[in-house]
Amino acid sequence: MTDQMQDHRLPEESEPQQTPVGDLEPPAPATVALVEPADGVPAVLVTQRELQDYAAALAAGQGPVAVDAERASGFRYGQRAYLVQIRRQGAGTALIDPIHLPDLSILTQALRGVEWILHAASQDLACLAEVNFVPDLLFDTELAGRILGRERVGLGAIVAAELGLSLAKEHSAADWSTRPLPHDWLRYAALDVEVLVELRDALAADLHRQGKWEWAQQEFEAVRLAPPPAPRIDPWRRTSAITTVRDPRRLAVVRELWYARDAVAQERDIAPGRVLNDRAIIAAALALPRDRAALGALQEFQGKGTRRRIAQWWEAVAKAKALPDGELPARRIPSTESTPPARVWAEKFPEAAARLRAVRATMRHLSRELSTPQENLLSPENQRRISWEPPAPATAESVGQLLSDFGARPWQIEVSAAAITAAILDPSSVPEDGQG
Repeated sequence: MTDQMQDHRLPEESEPQQTPVGDLEPPAPATVALVEPADGVPAVLVTQRELQDYAAALAAGQGPVAVDAERASGFRYGQRAYLVQIRRQGAGTALIDPIHLPDLSILTQALRGVEWILHAASQDLACLAEVNFVPDLLFDTELAGRILGRERVGLGAIVAAELGLSLAKEHSAADWSTRPLPHDWLRYAALDVEVLVELRDALAADLHRQGKWEWAQQEFEAVRLAPPPAPRIDPWRRTSAITTVRDPRRLAVVRELWYARDAVAQERDIAPGRVLNDRAIIAAALALPRDRAALGALQEFQGKGTRRRIAQWWEAVAKAKALPDGELPARRIPSTESTPPARVWAEKFPEAAARLRAVRATMRHLSRELSTPQENLLSPENQRRISWEPPAPATAESVGQLLSDFGARPWQIEVSAAAITAAILDPSSVPEDGQG
């Protein structure tokens, strides 16, 4: 740890309770605890010269590179990386502070054409891209485990099952924006990339044995090239317990408080739930308080940080109460789906419902046969879309082409198109359990 990593601990806001998350699955029996990196815990890189030296070492290294990132979800606004971990044979392990070094493009250049190994890559690629650190090739150990039909694919569980090692995960939900980072946290971070290459090799060997190597390659590339998710429509509707709020006026209170909270959180770089928790937003909406004093009297608004901004919260509530009826939110979010919700098919569209039942049962059968989860064989959305309006005439070729238009990968089409076509043409021939 260097003197340049100053203390930037998060100030208290509304005293929320930290919820532990992460890989809580118990390790398999008879494992060996992995407690110390082979080369010790490296100092955190914080200077451009240190970064240049490590880039040169990476370029001269051999084999694939293990990569991980730590964020501060639940503590800071957004999903930026607060620590980047890298390990490659010949270069060793580096722990990099992307706050001091916000441009890691020199590492991207050093690793041109090199395969990256990440676990659950879709969780980290976006924050790595923000610091200009992007892969040319990818191997995702979590996704490989899913394709192989592993029941437990959290990093700790899969390392235990494949390598016989137990990997502690107690700091997965820590506030990684903390400076200086505690030594125990740095040890944990270094261990996260310690065995990824060995894990990759074990999973790759099984992918080849099961004839699923090409499947995995297509899935990895889809993850690597996936565009950023589209902005959510009405993100405030994801407020916890919003289903208890039923009328438009109270929904408007939720909306205005949500956006007021988000503005404060973004300005202060604090997770929104630490500024004002969801329980308080819902309580205010249900109470529909008559004035600022009544809002402040609610139990959920008694926290020190919450009381400090009571004028701001009341302004949002008052705005919602004053809105004309025509500007109140609808009770339900306008659907952007190309098909109606599947829950109404049986009553309103029985033929489509019969096709969907048969397609789902068919995919369950294929899942058992191929030892791969059905959602990996073909996404639930694509199962619905092909059932709603199949091509006419429905042939394996036309179904495959439509699935391709929906974004299915070639391997998914190869294993499912013929079976789906049969299900579409004669839904009654497919038993409920999909074993026909």
